[in-house]
Amino acid sequence: MSSIESRIATSRAELQGTLDAIEDKLNVPKRVNELTTRARLSYDINPLPWIIGAAVAAVAVVGIIAWAVLSDDD
Repeated sequence: MSSIESRIATSRAELQGTLDAIEDKLNVPKRVNELTTRARLSYDINPLPWIIGAAVAAVAVVGIIAWAVLSDDD
């Protein structure tokens, strides 16, 4: 194999690696699955922040709904 053929093969391998990395980063279903797995693991380790966050979100939603219903914008 000549020097040029060797450099071409090396360049092709590097390009393939780059394209694989780009494809991996842009694979939305895989990224969502990874995020879901990390969230579940985080909840399993310490559920208290998740429970507090859900309670705060619920209070915020109820507050917004109450504000919208009870406001005097008529």
